[in-house]
Amino acid sequence: MPFNFKRLSIPDVVLIEARAFEDERGYFMECFKESAFSSIGIDSRFVQDNISHSKRGVLRGLHYQKAPKAQAKLVCVIRGEVFDVAVDIRKGSPTYGCWVGEVLSSENHRMLYVPIGFAHGFCVLSEEADVLYKVTEEYSPEEERGIIWNDPDVGIGWPVKEPILSKRDAELPRLRDADNDSVSRAEPSEQLNERRAL
Repeated sequence: MPFNFKRLSIPDVVLIEARAFEDERGYFMECFKESAFSSIGIDSRFVQDNISHSKRGVLRGLHYQKAPKAQAKLVCVIRGEVFDVAVDIRKGSPTYGCWVGEVLSSENHRMLYVPIGFAHGFCVLSEEADVLYKVTEEYSPEEERGIIWNDPDVGIGWPVKEPILSKRDAELPRLRDADNDSVSRAEPSEQLNERRAL
């Protein structure tokens, strides 16, 4: 199989290691294959691809979209290195307000699957980085929301202390004040069983 799937401490977030075929020309790898992803329970239908280009120290996030345009994301770095973060914002979830983070790079060929109900963001560790992410709903400015990157209630261990932020991202609210309609759809026992899967 061209992918290795690993559920993280928040089990709905999945770290994916892609197999790269390398030779003197460079490398080739698959970054998405519907049959492989659906075999482990990721049945998302991706409808839009986005690419961001950023320089060292830039932090983008933490972003999400409200229903009916809530998005799941598959994040891949095609150049450079980033610290990629997902925050559980599902009210009623046993991991509400918790976060997971992984270093994704063009060298380690790792990707992060971020399901609906999570805020997402990343900061750039290399001189420059190009990030490709597939999403399950088209961009909707009316439903776009976010939470502040340094919310003390969430306590993300970012590897940058004074990131470069957009004006909008610098003014995002804390999670407790955010316009957030995301709720956990599984009972706690079902969520615990999901953790044991894979």
